[in-house]
Parts: sequence; structure tokens; C-alpha cells
Amino acid sequence: MSIVWTILIGFVAGLVARAIKPGDDSAGFIVTTLIGIAGSLVATYAGQAMGWYSAGQGAGFIASVVGAIVLLFIYGLIKRK
Repeated sequence: MSIVWTILIGFVAGLVARAIKPGDDSAGFIVTTLIGIAGSLVATYAGQAMGWYSAGQGAGFIASVVGAIVLLFIYGLIKRK
């Protein structure tokens, strides 16, 4: 069930990250949502690897937004080239 919460938090985090990230973001709604989910998953697994979260515990909302912003930035760099 924790993976479902991670995905739901990632969905909202992706939308918030897109609103926070400056610049013109031409990614569509679905791409932004998928990047938000990926950012949430990355934040969860990175936090578990660093010992911030226990096994089965998902990343918080702020960590998910930060992960999504980082992935949106990387996506923008890749798409620009």
C-alpha cells in the first residue's frame, strides 16, 4: 500500500513542482505527472538508502516536490538538446 501513497503524493508533487520551477516548461500534463511520480519514487528510495526513512516508509511531500523539481530540471536539459 505504501507504493500507492508514493504514487499519489508524486502526482500532486509533480503538479506543485511544475508550478514552482521557473522558466517555460513545455512538458504536458501526463509527462509532468510521470516525472512527479518518478521524483517521489527517487526521493523515497534515496531517503531509504541514506537512512532517513525506514523500509516501507515513503518520502514526505516536500522531499517528493524536491525530487520532482530535480527531475524536471534534468528533463528540461535533455529536451533542450
